[in-house]
Amino acid sequence: MDDMALEAPRSAVAEDIGAEHFDVLVVGAGISGVGAAYHLKTQCPDRSYVVLEAQASFGGTWHSHRFPGIRSDSDLYTFGYRFKPWVAAPIAVAPSILKYMGEVIEENDLGSHIRYGHKVQSAVWSSRDNRWTITAESPDGRQARFTANFLFMCQGYYRHQEGYTPDWPGMDSFRGVIAHPENWPETLDYRDKRVVIIGSGATAATMAPAMAKDAAHVTVLQRSPTYFIAQPNANEFFEQLQPLGLDDMLVHDIVRRKVVVDMDQITRRSFEEPEALSQELLAGVEAFVGPEIVAKHFTPSYRPWRQRIAILPDGDMLQAIRDGSVSMVTDHIDRFVPEGVKLKSGEILEADIIATATGFNLNVLGDIDFVIDGKPLAFHETITYRGMMFTGVPNMAWVFGYLRNSWTLRSELIADFVCRMLNHMSEKGLERVEVALRPADHNMPLGPWIDPENFNGGYIMRSQHLLPQRGDKPEWQHTQDYWREKDDFPAIDLDDEVFRYA
Repeated sequence: MDDMALEAPRSAVAEDIGAEHFDVLVVGAGISGVGAAYHLKTQCPDRSYVVLEAQASFGGTWHSHRFPGIRSDSDLYTFGYRFKPWVAAPIAVAPSILKYMGEVIEENDLGSHIRYGHKVQSAVWSSRDNRWTITAESPDGRQARFTANFLFMCQGYYRHQEGYTPDWPGMDSFRGVIAHPENWPETLDYRDKRVVIIGSGATAATMAPAMAKDAAHVTVLQRSPTYFIAQPNANEFFEQLQPLGLDDMLVHDIVRRKVVVDMDQITRRSFEEPEALSQELLAGVEAFVGPEIVAKHFTPSYRPWRQRIAILPDGDMLQAIRDGSVSMVTDHIDRFVPEGVKLKSGEILEADIIATATGFNLNVLGDIDFVIDGKPLAFHETITYRGMMFTGVPNMAWVFGYLRNSWTLRSELIADFVCRMLNHMSEKGLERVEVALRPADHNMPLGPWIDPENFNGGYIMRSQHLLPQRGDKPEWQHTQDYWREKDDFPAIDLDDEVFRYA
């Protein structure tokens, strides 16, 4: 796909000498940014746009992550785009996802709009000119400047190649290799080595069975258990529809809707009947490893969906536990020692390689320096409008996807909204839009971006203080409810007083 890295044709030169001007500037060419480019091209064909991507190619997570077994933890019928059928296994490895995204770029001629190796450093808004000035570092190390009427932030939500690792005592004394999945050394040889993976989420569950095929042994060390869904890596409904000779898009749409309904039912049950849902999830794990291991290592202390539930395709990690190539240990770390990890219980886990699958650091607005009319943006002081626009920040939308459903479901809802907003402004000759509280909203209670009682993933809890506030009304929240938002977003009244135009 190297030919996709061609530079976009120059648009009209901006008044800011040396800067190129576009109607819309998209930050990021991952799953959200590529989708945004498609929707801008198809829904706003008269708008010029450019996509700036910091990495050397498209894909975001799927390009930057190189750890063993890297795969999706959402099904590709919903993590994939609604406009392009997914026809392979629902839980897909990174090369398959990159191939799919590459086809989207090639089939829709999006590559000519993407500038790779352009890391955005600053974004400065001028109300006098109603435009953003964006400075990015280009592949040759020089600064490239762009101006844009609208800024569409699709850069994701965590820092690539800089994972979160706690500072445990004694780490310097360990004689082996310590590696975080986000900056995994591709040349690291773990064949016939003793591996300890610290973590209990989707990354640890992905790495363990993948590494167990070649390692001497893999031990997953977790502080506390988490929920998993063990299921075949196939969609029975898709396999029933595919032989019927239906159009691929029709099959894709039907299967996608069915997956959404199923996930919505699980989410609602997590609130309405958490104990029954918990027992069903645990029974699925117990079928592989038995009640004793489930009781000791797979019975969380929280209700389902307060943290993300990862899918284990074909129960692969559980099968590895059953055949003895992977062991589970639930304990707290006391310290690192030369031969491995010493636990609070006194046991020492000997290791040649320790993988710290301990999470990531949130990247708020791409770690870009934002300035609004000469004043640095205090993002945490803003209030979010539906988790995509923010008080005091004109002509900008940010994609922050779902934590329970697939990220792409929300990214496409937001892309639809942005395109509709841009067309609305064009029809009315408007150049600026900003969200503001209605008079009736001014005294509403405010809270953190995500309610900890609703979702308490570590990466969110560590960074809540950096994120915008939410109100107690649905339109001033990131509700996490796709089933509601899929109807609410298309019905948003663009002439509502919440939108302030100029």
